[in-house]
Amino acid sequence: LHVLTHSLHYAGAVFEGERAYGGQIFKLREHTERLKLSAGILDYEIPYSIEEIEEACKTVLKEQGLQDAYIRPVAWRGSEMMGVAGLGNTIHLAIAAWEWPSYFDPAQKRKGLRLDLAQWRRPDPRTAPFRAKASGLYMIATLAKQTADRKGYDDALMLDWRGQVAECTGANIFFVKEGALFTPAPDCFLDGITRRTVIDLARKRGITVHERAIMPEELEGFEQCFLTGTAAEVTPVSEIAAWNFEVGSLTQQLMLDYAAGVRPKSAAA
Repeated sequence: LHVLTHSLHYAGAVFEGERAYGGQIFKLREHTERLKLSAGILDYEIPYSIEEIEEACKTVLKEQGLQDAYIRPVAWRGSEMMGVAGLGNTIHLAIAAWEWPSYFDPAQKRKGLRLDLAQWRRPDPRTAPFRAKASGLYMIATLAKQTADRKGYDDALMLDWRGQVAECTGANIFFVKEGALFTPAPDCFLDGITRRTVIDLARKRGITVHERAIMPEELEGFEQCFLTGTAAEVTPVSEIAAWNFEVGSLTQQLMLDYAAGVRPKSAAA
């Protein structure tokens, strides 16, 4: 990376977080399509086809000799010019892969995470391109996560600009009440691929899923809570600030369903 890389100065990078299980990348096509979409939202085009990017991801995984791994494709504007407008800069793409067993400590994951309530809020969609998985949108997530870490929490729950429950710093959030799932409608934050996968798994089990606005005062009435994300997978939550939750059977069932669903059939057998 050149020191004058445009995306380093003006937050123009887009990326994906993918996981491989048993040597196969889970939902690779959805991730690659979103990578291309994110770049388009930021007004540039990655100069490789979806098929070329997918093949490169598979090649990196194979060359690294990895079976269970995390894969990070990232695209960015280069260093030809340094004005605010990025037109004319070369578009670069890199793919990294490494072993990353669990985003959260396994022992804490079994007990349920403790979440702080972040001071930073997800912005009005008129002020940020929230449908892009873009580097600049993670600045407040980094600040919220670091503050939570210093206070002894595992992560932080972020509200949106209206004061509604939004998401955590790198994962979507779900709640359980009377056998049904409740999750914020993704109208100002990323609609995660893992989020959609878990919704599908729940509906296959006949579980009702409500996607709607959720206010913080409703948290007192929810019985269970969990996070979803490529890195987090399905992770139970036991505490958010003053609210407490049990690691209940519905959460545990969806953890098992997700773990079974991401494995290739041969590896799962």
